[in-house]
Amino acid sequence: MITKPFVGVLFGICAWAAALVGSAATVTCLEVKEGWARLPPTASTPMTAGYGKIRNACGKAVTVVGGRSAAFADVSLHETRVQGDVSRMQHLHHLAIPAGATIELKPGGMHLMLMQATGAVKEGQAVPVVLALDGGDEASITLQVRKAAP
Repeated sequence: MITKPFVGVLFGICAWAAALVGSAATVTCLEVKEGWARLPPTASTPMTAGYGKIRNACGKAVTVVGGRSAAFADVSLHETRVQGDVSRMQHLHHLAIPAGATIELKPGGMHLMLMQATGAVKEGQAVPVVLALDGGDEASITLQVRKAAP
């Protein structure tokens, strides 16, 4: 038999855990300049890539560990590397950005993979992306869909 004090403690623990889960802070000192996503070759292509210059204007290093977007079911970090005559894409588990530094996401290098589009991706569309940061914080960015780099 569960006693009333036990139930009260259990509810208190659940409320505390829910508060922790919903406590991600939005970091505004991480900025993306010239953010864009490549227009997929066909309307039915479910993936594309995101690029831009990420500037860390925070007073400390920031590490991007992933992302999410309502426009795509999966957002992750990747890097294209050439090994011999073969170009290979490799998943990056994190992207450390030192304080005051700018990291460029560009074709043929580091980029965001935007996979499993939830709808057709159209030229000129603004794609909101939330970057997940180490420690639970988040940074919101927007990518403009284009055929080529700005």
